[in-house]
Amino acid sequence: MAKYGRSASKRVESAMRRKKRGTLKSGRSGRRVTSRKQVIAIGLSEAREKGAKVPRKAARKRSRTSSRKGSSKKR
Repeated sequence: MAKYGRSASKRVESAMRRKKRGTLKSGRSGRRVTSRKQVIAIGLSEAREKGAKVPRKAARKRSRTSSRKGSSKKR
């Protein structure tokens, strides 16, 4: 079974074209996108919004050190 739907690949393809033309911009900052990985992420995000078949985003893992920082005892 396919991981991504056909409409998802079309969205990524469209995002690639927009990057090539120089019209693809990222989020709030509105900067031009230069990274290929970022283009794919934007395309999949757009597809997800439109209800295409795209797997859920992977949850970020928190490092152990960051979770321990606040709980250290004073001596």
